[in-house]
Amino acid sequence: MNYKLDLHTHTLASGHAYNTIMEMARTAADKGLEYLGITEHGPNIPGTCDPIYFRNLHVVPRQMYGVNLLLGAELNILDTQGTLDLDEWYYQRCLDIRIAGIHRLCWTGGTPEENTHGMIQAIRNPYVNIISHPGDGTATLLFEPIVQAAKETHTLLEINNSSFKPARGLDASHKNYTEILRLCKRYEVPVILGSDAHFCSDIANYQYVLPLIQQTDFPESLIVNHQPDFFFAYTGLKKNEAK
Repeated sequence: MNYKLDLHTHTLASGHAYNTIMEMARTAADKGLEYLGITEHGPNIPGTCDPIYFRNLHVVPRQMYGVNLLLGAELNILDTQGTLDLDEWYYQRCLDIRIAGIHRLCWTGGTPEENTHGMIQAIRNPYVNIISHPGDGTATLLFEPIVQAAKETHTLLEINNSSFKPARGLDASHKNYTEILRLCKRYEVPVILGSDAHFCSDIANYQYVLPLIQQTDFPESLIVNHQPDFFFAYTGLKKNEAK
């Protein structure tokens, strides 16, 4: 598959990643990407950037080395009500792309039903484009209603490569992502592969998820990474959305 986009990556600004924006863009160009998303962690992750970082993203060029940049945030879903950790003002005015996900460092959960409700509330937030690593096991979730909500709202569920790295120790990932892919295949719901790169060489690295894609016989037509036009049409984002 000829990948054209990777929309979940981090730079030094996130506090625990190791490259600059320009270094990430240069690597993306070397790997033949057309679009690179740089989505710094929202403010409830320790060590990440202050909200003023997002406010000033308008100063950054949206094309480097021939790669189109989408600059945004990986927002934190904080609780079972789907509360996110930046105000709506930032979604409207500052961010090209908005990812939301559950992170153990700033998540207050409940029962599987309550956790699922919180994620679905985030999915139904009209500004959220992608749900990051829904299968990593941080929260116990019911995946069928999540997939159905994603289909209804045209929110992409991410199949996250970093969830499978041995160092992460996320034992539930294989089972959970298998179920997500099975359900997305049944309901014909597109997915996005995400590298979640915290170092430039990991951009567009999907080595851990590709065997699962093959094992589930998941259709290429439902993977947006090689179909930029489909991605923009499906999510409603505009290619010239840069602030």
